[in-house]
Amino acid sequence: MKEIIVNSSEEKSIITLVENGVLLEKYEEYDELERLEGNIYLGKVVDILPGMQAAFVDIGNCKNAFLHIKDVIPKISNETGNKNEDLNKYNIKDYVKIGMPLIVEVKKDKTDKKGAKVSTNLNIAGKFVVLIPNNQFITISHKIEDDIEIERLNNIIKNLNVGNYGIIIRTSAVNASENQIKEDVESVIKIYENVKIKANELIKTDNYSPTLLFEKGNIIKRLLIDVGNQGLDKIIVNSENIYHDVQKIISDESLSVDVEFSVKSNLLELYDLEKQINKISNRKIWLNCGGFITIDKTEALTAIDVNSGKFIGKENIENTVLKVNSEATIEIAKQIRARDIGGIVIIDYIDMDNKEHEGIIQDLLIENLKKDRAKTQVVGFTKLHLLEMTRKHMCS
Repeated sequence: MKEIIVNSSEEKSIITLVENGVLLEKYEEYDELERLEGNIYLGKVVDILPGMQAAFVDIGNCKNAFLHIKDVIPKISNETGNKNEDLNKYNIKDYVKIGMPLIVEVKKDKTDKKGAKVSTNLNIAGKFVVLIPNNQFITISHKIEDDIEIERLNNIIKNLNVGNYGIIIRTSAVNASENQIKEDVESVIKIYENVKIKANELIKTDNYSPTLLFEKGNIIKRLLIDVGNQGLDKIIVNSENIYHDVQKIISDESLSVDVEFSVKSNLLELYDLEKQINKISNRKIWLNCGGFITIDKTEALTAIDVNSGKFIGKENIENTVLKVNSEATIEIAKQIRARDIGGIVIIDYIDMDNKEHEGIIQDLLIENLKKDRAKTQVVGFTKLHLLEMTRKHMCS
């Protein structure tokens, strides 16, 4: 059974996605904390930094948002975006001017020290598709592997003739009917058209203020929309306000999910989730074999180290190392998802002299990451025998 359990207190709500009692994902939402990620604004360029190929954009928040050249130029590839593009051949001044109005989406939320990171390349997510305005490619989630289903979904989108829109087909589209997908495409296009209309009306005024054009919604809404059609059985909440909000979301999105209101003050204790949550808060996680992993997050990346710990094995050293690294890999995939770790992740496994064993570990990680709703990419082992991967975080 797959459930969303929302434990609300005076200061925050803890939102968990649970399957058969096992914690899959956990998020926190504070009432006083404003989340910007995913929101679309009409902003105004207030400063240009040619040396950094960047600009600052006023989006009406207390801190100006940061816009880099790679988030201004059109996406070159439907797979890697502008990641591999030579940015030196572009000049930020050719794309933005002081005082210029820009429609931007917040890609990374603000922090205490930095403003939000924004992009002019918008992504508007529906239940089954993501709309990419001003592009004309169709791409499909790499987690959909059935060739017949891939062909069916591609044909549905091609037959819709969506014009100057790119479409990413989400994993949730598997087995969705043609009519359901068509309605979802029409819905996200309507959202974008309304964004453009609202922006154009504001720009026509003599002195517009940076304005919110589209609000993505809180974590509970995003999670419900994302997993509501993927075998979600129930959502349990202990707040009357959240209970009514959830009922409205389910009605508006036509989801078939049961909603249960509980008078218990601590649902995490009731559903035996506190120990699991504590585990994903720890730096050090012990493995059943006696080894352990440590997780350290920095501003640039997340470093995960695998250690043999108490495990000495009963076989040769290579098989002992493979056993620890294999168990660590399965746990790492779980921890990355549960903690919603995003960005670059570097995994320092116990050294494997056998190249075949490195391949086994890499394949095992890829297989276990398929269970993750987020987009992941395993780059592979570096020359220093560190495994490099990336993950797009979901909500936090």
